[in-house]
Amino acid sequence: MKKTMMMLLCGLMFSLAGSAQTEDSTPFFKDKVFLNSSVTGLGLNYNKTQKWNLGATFKGGYFFEDNWAVTGQLGFEYHQEAPNAFIGGVGLRYYFEQNGIYLGAGMNYVHENHNYDDFMPTVQVGYAFFLNRYVTFEPEIYYNQSLKNHCDYSGFGIRMGFSVYFE
Repeated sequence: MKKTMMMLLCGLMFSLAGSAQTEDSTPFFKDKVFLNSSVTGLGLNYNKTQKWNLGATFKGGYFFEDNWAVTGQLGFEYHQEAPNAFIGGVGLRYYFEQNGIYLGAGMNYVHENHNYDDFMPTVQVGYAFFLNRYVTFEPEIYYNQSLKNHCDYSGFGIRMGFSVYFE
């Protein structure tokens, strides 16, 4: 009787393991697209010229390989004591499928009123927490490096957003 139960249990485990490997094991697979909207500011970021700001970013991405996505973004930042800024950028993300953590890097073009333009390399680390199969909550820590005026405009911050993943 013990041998029969062990054989059934082993058979069940092998069949489950075999079907688990044929299913899509990663949510970050090739040819998937995502759209993200996020908020930054509210005292959660810092650079020398901004005491308080509020920003909104809209980002989209395409997975050209499993776990690798190319991204594009548009954003706006309202600054209380400095000129408002419009932001456009491109980047690259790598997702660790085991836990949802991602690393990103990119280049942003920043245009502020009063004719200040800057290119800013950016790096970020975030976490894609799936609320269901298609929607994630994504907190992110980022650093922007100003190429024009490092002392005044380089800074770091926290961004909170939601993404929708399309197959």
